[in-house]
Amino acid sequence: MLSDRIPYQASIDRPRLTLPGGARVAVWVIVNAEEWRIDRPMPRTVLPPPMGQPLLPDVPNWSWHEYGMRAGFWRQHAALTGRGIPTTFAVNGHVCESYPRVAGAALEAGWEFMGHGHVQGPMHRLEDQRGEIGRAVSAIGKFTGTAPRSWESPGLTETDDTLDLLREAGIDHVADWVIDDLPQDVETPHGPVTLIPYTVETNDITVFALQNHPAEEFFRRGRDQFDRLYAEGADNARIMAISVHPYITGVPHRIGQLERLLDHIAGHENVAWMTASEIGDWYRAETKRIGTSG
Repeated sequence: MLSDRIPYQASIDRPRLTLPGGARVAVWVIVNAEEWRIDRPMPRTVLPPPMGQPLLPDVPNWSWHEYGMRAGFWRQHAALTGRGIPTTFAVNGHVCESYPRVAGAALEAGWEFMGHGHVQGPMHRLEDQRGEIGRAVSAIGKFTGTAPRSWESPGLTETDDTLDLLREAGIDHVADWVIDDLPQDVETPHGPVTLIPYTVETNDITVFALQNHPAEEFFRRGRDQFDRLYAEGADNARIMAISVHPYITGVPHRIGQLERLLDHIAGHENVAWMTASEIGDWYRAETKRIGTSG
């Protein structure tokens, strides 16, 4: 089984790793920029279809997402660039063509471009997974001048072949596996892939679109997550991910809670703000330094 490729490791048995500058916690922020096609069923909905009859084009739910790309993204962009926070831009490859204003702002800000499919849709529904990965990697590389080294699958979906195909396409770091607060290496026929700690809990999709919490919950949950990891970081390094989407936390009534969380974390010493590939490269260097792998 796919899970057999990822050996079990108890967190208490992991060797001690040292973050840059002796930090206790590395925090990485992921802004997910996606393309939703109006001629297809929406990846997620906020309004059910009237009388239970789905209709294409799905104007209200497409517009819900489109608002994020037109307005919400810019609030998140201001919150992150204004604080000088390194950011990982998980982006559908085709966004570089369909929303060049958004992709261009991320590029100008120096954000790391992370592959996130080509057009938003689950990996296991693709007829040509290798081809779609290649198109995403090529589009990002053409737009930025550098092929992406990190990847987050849409919906964190994979098949038995996904890790192998990603590594074959030059991807070093993958954020689909939410299994630990430290990275882990997985072997493929094309070399190792490093699994980067991601999140389904400090993720605005879960907090708002699935669990329907009030806006304050994003700050409370993120604060409690960080405070515990920060305390544990006195014994061993910890990684915290904060995953946001322009149409969710980019709206006026929620953006302030993201800003509160960023300021809470920034108020602590011994925190390393990093991107996906920075975390992956750090982990490989650390395991090499202490003579371990995996």
